[in-house]
Amino acid sequence: MSEVTYREAINRALIDELAADDDVFVLGEDIAAAGGVFKTTQGLLERFGSRRVLDTPISEQAIIGTAIGAAVHGLRPVAELMFADFAGVCFDQITNQLAKYRYMTGAQVTLPVTIRLANGGGAGFGAQHSQPVENWFLNVPGLKLAVPASPADAYGLLRSAIRDPNPVLIFEHKGLFNVKGELGEPVPLGAAAVVREGTDVTIVATQLMLHRALEAADRLADEGIEAEVIDPRTLAPLDIGTIATSVEGTNRLLVVQEAPVDGSWGASLISRLVQEHFDTFDAAPQLLAAPDTPIPYAASLEAAWLPSVDGIVARARDLVAD
Repeated sequence: MSEVTYREAINRALIDELAADDDVFVLGEDIAAAGGVFKTTQGLLERFGSRRVLDTPISEQAIIGTAIGAAVHGLRPVAELMFADFAGVCFDQITNQLAKYRYMTGAQVTLPVTIRLANGGGAGFGAQHSQPVENWFLNVPGLKLAVPASPADAYGLLRSAIRDPNPVLIFEHKGLFNVKGELGEPVPLGAAAVVREGTDVTIVATQLMLHRALEAADRLADEGIEAEVIDPRTLAPLDIGTIATSVEGTNRLLVVQEAPVDGSWGASLISRLVQEHFDTFDAAPQLLAAPDTPIPYAASLEAAWLPSVDGIVARARDLVAD
């Protein structure tokens, strides 16, 4: 199969699900005639028409409110929030309505809503358009959170999200839209992937940080340190078992995340592993995270804010030396 970009994989997943199920439709700002601000919905309007590919007003509350109402009536909406940061505008609808509706109706009503959010830093969009907002939703039962790092997972996780009877937020990293790879099959939500095997230290990372972790692992191998790299792929549900099995083999853990420490998925992961697998560790697990500041706009400052390959190599080297 020929390679496609991360952007094209998202587009292909939407096409395949729209073609497979007439109840699926997509909605969002500039997704129809313009093909999306990041061109992930290009060509959908021409193929499926304006009843299934809907341009909306510039109102995140209208987008998510429409998706909730449509799902209650049996449809499968795929809503796009142009930037993940804008989830703050409709936070109540996502966390107090979408996440709780099935529970509060005793499962009489399901809400198969998929929300696509362009996420993450590194592209110079500034503090209000660059946040890794998946961490905002970690403490909200009823939501599934997907964080694809490759074209195969962007395709596979999005297809699984659309088919799921529960609400799924899928975060599409802006820094990965041009990354190339092959398409795969639908990927089950809640299954981590061991993307590089190793024996000396386990490195867990998502999205842009996964790519940096893999580059760091190659450099560490030149020093005789073999890192096992794991991509959780979804943060809720989180495949703690795959990560724990890896740590049982390496006895050391480094988590790398594009976010400050407090309230983050990396901090939660380490907390769970220490509680449930304390005897596994030969050294204190480490969390390499971003500083506790808003994301800078200046390119040099933004680069310094994001965990780097050099930083991952240094932290892993120190961890193995302990």
